[in-house]
Amino acid sequence: RCKNLSVSFWNSYWMLPSDVCGMNCFWEAAFRYDYVKTRPSEKMHLAVVACGERLEETVTMLRSAAIFSIKPLQFHIFAEDQLHESFKDILDDFPYEGKVNYTLYPITFPTESAAEWKKLFKPCASQRLFLPLILKNVDSLLYVDTDILFLRPVDDIWSFLEKFNSTQIAAMAPEHEEPRIGWYNRFARHPYYGVTGINSGVMLMNMTRIRRKYFKNDMTPVRLQWGEILMPLLKKYKLNITWGDQDLLNIMFFHNPESLYIFPCQWNYRPDHCIYGSNCKEAEEEGIFILHGNRGVYHDDKQPTFRAVYEAIKNYSFGDDLVHSLLQPLELELQKTMHTYCGKVYKVFIKQLTKSIRDLHARRSKGR
Repeated sequence: RCKNLSVSFWNSYWMLPSDVCGMNCFWEAAFRYDYVKTRPSEKMHLAVVACGERLEETVTMLRSAAIFSIKPLQFHIFAEDQLHESFKDILDDFPYEGKVNYTLYPITFPTESAAEWKKLFKPCASQRLFLPLILKNVDSLLYVDTDILFLRPVDDIWSFLEKFNSTQIAAMAPEHEEPRIGWYNRFARHPYYGVTGINSGVMLMNMTRIRRKYFKNDMTPVRLQWGEILMPLLKKYKLNITWGDQDLLNIMFFHNPESLYIFPCQWNYRPDHCIYGSNCKEAEEEGIFILHGNRGVYHDDKQPTFRAVYEAIKNYSFGDDLVHSLLQPLELELQKTMHTYCGKVYKVFIKQLTKSIRDLHARRSKGR
């Protein structure tokens, strides 16, 4: 099922010289060789972009998605060439035959501006901007950063697609809940969405609508389509943006606010929601649904609450009892973090996880 992708073939075709293959040829190539043929009702599509030292983090994210989700998952993994074999070796051993399939892709930008896009913010981060144009036959997609952990089924955030009104094309969470600590409203030198901006680490997209839409902008009175607006935006704002592609998305949805659906903070829970005191009230009530370990908190000792969840899911052995092998040891580790602000609210980190495990046991018992 598309698991044995030839990296050399992709490289030889996609990395054409700019004098032979410009922007139009780039997208033609993307469309011609995009072979993921799906109907959105059949499976959920999850995309991630992995570069550098992000293999382990990405696999841990994919594990969390596979453990709890109900409907089949199609992973779209955009990764540097040297990571492909490692991804294949690991994912081919996932014990979810029929539930999880994956496709590996090279990191690819329009040839004439590839260097500029690749150096924007972190290496390869801006690849996500081109997903609607590369995955031409995918109707809807959930993009996540590598430092995401699912604490409930992907199915539940996927269901937000049904809540979109006729003008909405994507869904994201606010960058901050508390304007007093917000970055955009205090420091941004460019337009941004809403009061505190949006965070693009978890981004649900109706890509059919994205490809069809003509976007208002501050560069021309003529509305532009997705593939037409990206480079002009970069050229206009590249000296004024700090967070790269996320800033470009903020600018885009500032001018097209009717196109964005906002989901609550427990669907993209980050250290900013607890390191200065708890400020995600939805998580306090219902628990964390998706954990976002930005700031590198999975890999240092600054926020041990986040690291404990990451280590628990990373080290969980598929098939072991989730209560005894994951949940109970995790709670013991979380109790050790109560000297930190996030540790003081550690129960929000396991509230939804406990429910997800209980629901999974119920589904398995019913299926016997």
